[in-house]
Amino acid sequence: MSSNLPTAHSGLARRRLGVVHLVFFTVAASAPLTVLGGGVTTTFAVTGNKGTPISFIVLAAVLAFFAVGYAAMSRYVSNAGAFYSYLANGLGRAAGVSGSFIALVAYNTINFGLYGLFGAVFGDFMKSKFSVDAPWWVWGLAALVLVGLLGVLRVDLNASVLAVLLIAEIIAVCIFDAISFGHPAGGSVSFAGLSLGNLFGSGVGGVLALGIAAFAGFESAAIYSEEVRDPRRTVARATYIAVAFTGLFYALSAWALSVLYGPDQVQGVTGEQGPGAIFGALAQYASPTLADVANVLFITSVFAALLSFHNGVARYLFALGRERVLPEFLGRTSVRSAAPIAGSLTQTFLAFVVVLLFVITNRDPVADLFTWMSGTSAVGLVLLMTLTSASVVGFFRRRPAEEGAWQTLIAPTLATLLLGAVLVILIWNFNALLAPTNPSYLRWLLPGIVLLGAVVGLIWGAALRSARPAVYEGIGRSATQTNVDDQDEYVPVGV
Repeated sequence: MSSNLPTAHSGLARRRLGVVHLVFFTVAASAPLTVLGGGVTTTFAVTGNKGTPISFIVLAAVLAFFAVGYAAMSRYVSNAGAFYSYLANGLGRAAGVSGSFIALVAYNTINFGLYGLFGAVFGDFMKSKFSVDAPWWVWGLAALVLVGLLGVLRVDLNASVLAVLLIAEIIAVCIFDAISFGHPAGGSVSFAGLSLGNLFGSGVGGVLALGIAAFAGFESAAIYSEEVRDPRRTVARATYIAVAFTGLFYALSAWALSVLYGPDQVQGVTGEQGPGAIFGALAQYASPTLADVANVLFITSVFAALLSFHNGVARYLFALGRERVLPEFLGRTSVRSAAPIAGSLTQTFLAFVVVLLFVITNRDPVADLFTWMSGTSAVGLVLLMTLTSASVVGFFRRRPAEEGAWQTLIAPTLATLLLGAVLVILIWNFNALLAPTNPSYLRWLLPGIVLLGAVVGLIWGAALRSARPAVYEGIGRSATQTNVDDQDEYVPVGV
């Protein structure tokens, strides 16, 4: 009966996206004003680490090594599952399933956390400007409905929405940076924020966790690889641009915040004012109107990140459903928009359940929902990128390629080691993200959710190998070349 309904099919839109589109998706996922107003202020307030600005440069450098091998492999593997398909083709199909479960945990948790942040900041804005007082979850659920609707529309329409929001918030951050350097605390610019010695001190785990969350969405370029105009070049170019931009821009903005209030006072100011430390400065040194505009852009920044992560999760679910790793209905797309409609609706439902749980348990939307989920997501992202770097080495070891040893062996090996070190530091110092009033077991429980997802995925991959061998053979192959043995030479996509 359902076969006659013109509601869905199983293919994504082809050749709709270029380099600029992918850069917007990738950078918008990290959301500049969200990073500055939410992430950076929280990092200073929670950790008090004076070296927070330089952390973005350090993480960008590590990710640059990662991007070399990642971009090289993107020329041969094009799949909406991105990291999932990379692991499947480089480390084995069971490892690919494990990676997909890690990715689902990482991207879903950051998405859940952002609903808490959005509800809190939008609620504060409505109360202060329009005297409309409603619980944070009212606004969070309203955003959830709107994101769900946009998630089933055309992908290039989503890119256009993100582009407008991103350009506006970048301008707002640039104005704040200029004001900060023009009005330094004590009358002179302090370089304490750019000292590596200050970074590797107290609270470094929390700094790295919230810092890597700023690069969340790094995989976005590859997630949309089936929908780009030139898979062999577009993904690589967008990835390099996004890493360079986010690393430098966020380091500059975090440094500007430290300069404005002083490295010794910034923790107290951000702890008391939160995002208000940004908007208060704009109101004082520029104009109240500009501060209000920036506040609105902060809200739209969080919304842009919500939309980007929602789209990413929907495409992961699509890839897994298409290959029957997860229920096949998830591999359905809309006839009208070619968007992964089943994956989009599923992600919306999961977000609703999590937000509802935090509401029922009376948890704080920022200190609990946003911070806990951001830290959990950071662990998942770093673990996923570590495994992906190793998979690049495995992928090129078994087949000839036009790329040299730097791209296929040296850079990805260095990335594996560096990301592994970041992961150890992050997990060992995870308690830096938790408030003193939080239960102590969360230090291990939250990272444990990611590890549990990895183990369950590995077990499920092994189960598919014995119970459903035809499905197992197609893991990570849908958009490249199906039913190819691990030892066979791969045919680059688009060639």
